[in-house]
Amino acid sequence: MSARIISLGSVNVDIQLRADRWPEAGETLLGQDFLMAGGGKAANVAWLARNLGIEAQLIARIGSDSLQEIALHPLRTLGVDLSTIRSIKNESTGVSVIMVQPNGRKGIIMAPNANAVWSEEDEEFVKNAIHTAPTGSVLSVDLEVPLPIVKQAVRQAEECGMVIVLDPSPSERLDEELLKSGCYLTPNQSEAQRLTKIPIENHDHALEAASRIRQHGNKGVCVKLGTGGCAIATADDQFVISAPEVHAVDTTGAGDAFAGAFSVAMLEHQPPEQAAVYAVAASTHAVTGYGSQSSYPTRRQIESLLQRVVLKKI
Repeated sequence: MSARIISLGSVNVDIQLRADRWPEAGETLLGQDFLMAGGGKAANVAWLARNLGIEAQLIARIGSDSLQEIALHPLRTLGVDLSTIRSIKNESTGVSVIMVQPNGRKGIIMAPNANAVWSEEDEEFVKNAIHTAPTGSVLSVDLEVPLPIVKQAVRQAEECGMVIVLDPSPSERLDEELLKSGCYLTPNQSEAQRLTKIPIENHDHALEAASRIRQHGNKGVCVKLGTGGCAIATADDQFVISAPEVHAVDTTGAGDAFAGAFSVAMLEHQPPEQAAVYAVAASTHAVTGYGSQSSYPTRRQIESLLQRVVLKKI
């Protein structure tokens, strides 16, 4: 079997609207551009990887309700391996309610539902799924599932010599064991601020935060900036990466596009800084469309942006 992206984490149905501003307490606003579609961090990573022609396998939990087909249909259509998804009896599929402002920035309220329902037996299930993955596979994991599951996955992936990409969201769940594990971490700007207490307003601040988090002993840290681009610190090097200017329509799922593209590039044996360049191109394209998976790029679309992404070694 070919090396693949093993994506472990959340699967949701996104319920999305656009509005001119956030509502005040007790206020009702009129919205537009209603969208109901598959989402969730792990699902988005798997979808993007498969869309880029890479085998992808999703390890997740969904509800036993009518929403599960909305969540899984786009993944099934692309050919994502869903054999390690389990439906939880009497539970609802995870749901994210998303409101997008005219500048593309969004606010999200998430109900984890089935994403939070894993048992001790599932730890062994996860261990076996990763242990039997083809040589050269990459683990992409987020923190929207229980921490014992994440830690079991990371430990097993380390034993197998896998590259591990960890999206530390929600960052409140990130502990010292994961911070010093053999992962590449991809916090966004606000998550990096919470982890380091460093106010981040530009690439220099982002690089300072990335370096601070890297000191825990992980493989590397990419701090994603809300305005695009990132800063990356590894054991040997530091870089800042500037994104091309585009018209941002919706930032929903852009961080997942980054994680997915970074994972794909690492699977294809790119050095971390070049994987981050590829990820910046993918996430830049993602903000130009509405919704998450529906806005994700093809390889050709990523390649068309690569020459406009600027990599600078510090």
